[in-house]
Amino acid sequence: MNGRYAPRIHAERQAIRLDAVSGRFDAWLLLCVLALTSVGLVMVASSSIAMAEARGLGPLYYFYRHVLSVLMGMGVMLALMYRCDIRQLEKYSRWLLLLAFVLLLLVWVPGIGHSAKGARRWLNLGIINFQPAEAVKLIFIIWMASYLSRFSDEVKGSWLSMLKGLGAAALLSIVLLAVQKDFGTTVLLLATAALMLVIGGVHLPRMIMPVAMLIPVLIWFVVREAYRMDRLRLWLNPWEDPFGDGYQLTNALMAVGRGELWGVGLGGSVQKLNYLPEAYTDFILAVLAEEFGFVGVCVLIALYALLVSRILWLGLQCVQMRRYFPGYLCFGIAMWMAMQTFISIGVNIGLLPTKGLTLPLVSFGGSSILMTFAAMGLLLRVSWELERARRQVALRREMTLQGRAAAQVPEVAATPAPTPAPRPSGDEDLAQEPQRPAPMTTLWQRLNGWLSQSGPRHEAPRQRIEPSFGNGGQP
Repeated sequence: MNGRYAPRIHAERQAIRLDAVSGRFDAWLLLCVLALTSVGLVMVASSSIAMAEARGLGPLYYFYRHVLSVLMGMGVMLALMYRCDIRQLEKYSRWLLLLAFVLLLLVWVPGIGHSAKGARRWLNLGIINFQPAEAVKLIFIIWMASYLSRFSDEVKGSWLSMLKGLGAAALLSIVLLAVQKDFGTTVLLLATAALMLVIGGVHLPRMIMPVAMLIPVLIWFVVREAYRMDRLRLWLNPWEDPFGDGYQLTNALMAVGRGELWGVGLGGSVQKLNYLPEAYTDFILAVLAEEFGFVGVCVLIALYALLVSRILWLGLQCVQMRRYFPGYLCFGIAMWMAMQTFISIGVNIGLLPTKGLTLPLVSFGGSSILMTFAAMGLLLRVSWELERARRQVALRREMTLQGRAAAQVPEVAATPAPTPAPRPSGDEDLAQEPQRPAPMTTLWQRLNGWLSQSGPRHEAPRQRIEPSFGNGGQP
């Protein structure tokens, strides 16, 4: 009975040992997040003082709000790091996509939706005004990663499967443009979808036709709005109207130029003194360039490059371990971070037309901070589960080797021992003594052989003793 249940008990013990294995968070990724967050705290405090005083809110009003957003974001990040199950996240990805559409439409519900600066993009949550478009970015990446992991072969070989991914992005983009007039997030969403499909295995020539069909639609959305055409025209020559529609860009360029190589020092910016609008949000990089110069901007770009490269490396490690959903999730978040950072920096230095995209983890903005920290929490959870899987694989190999070694011991012991010499006694009870177990016999033979080799070489003459048959010693 014990032999029957032994394999099952052994398997249960192995499962308990594997479940007890813990993972480890990626230290480099966490350090990048903390470093960028620290830069953001310093720059928001420096760039928002003049604006807060001008509005009669106290010099550190926006800084305190930013600290509150960071603390809430860190709480979300820690919750996802320690409590989120990536497999469950993949399971509910379709419901999350439905939630994204609901959030975009909630802005039109009276009492919940909130409009500012001519656009209805915010939800009034009491403590903060939440922008659903920020959540849509992360939710769409989660859904796309799940879609690619489930239908990878179909996406590579079928037009319809490929168009489903682009169709979801296009539908979200139409809602964003029609309901919230958020052109920047629309372009970011479509670009992220296209890049994730390419990473998922779609051949580039097959992407040409869908992209060619979307470009005229985007151009039409630009042309139909006069303010977008003005932004495009003044982007080409902002000095045409430096005190009108080109005011933001010209002041941003002056701030960048004034910083030169080393900057004017922390707190020494002039453009943040109510000259540069949105100095603590969309144009915070211009203030950083003025105060820390070209060197400071290069250090910031290096931090973002390290962050994105680490996320890509994490995704590659997941794919090598055949963990495709976490891998695609990492790739999508890396594309999101890289493109949004590039667009924000490009707007600040005049490389791209003016758009309202924040600098991740640095700019002031509760919604952006919350969702970026949520994305970082998911990535850190992925790194923990990946390290745990590696340790489990190593432990399983170790247990397999131990099992093989243990299985070889009975095979060696099961070899038949040589027949013992006849006993020099006629005692039948001693003749019927049970044979010793094989391992002990083998051990006795080894010990006897060692003693015979290490003992003296001379032997006493042996006397032949005939066996007894129980009749008085007569044969």
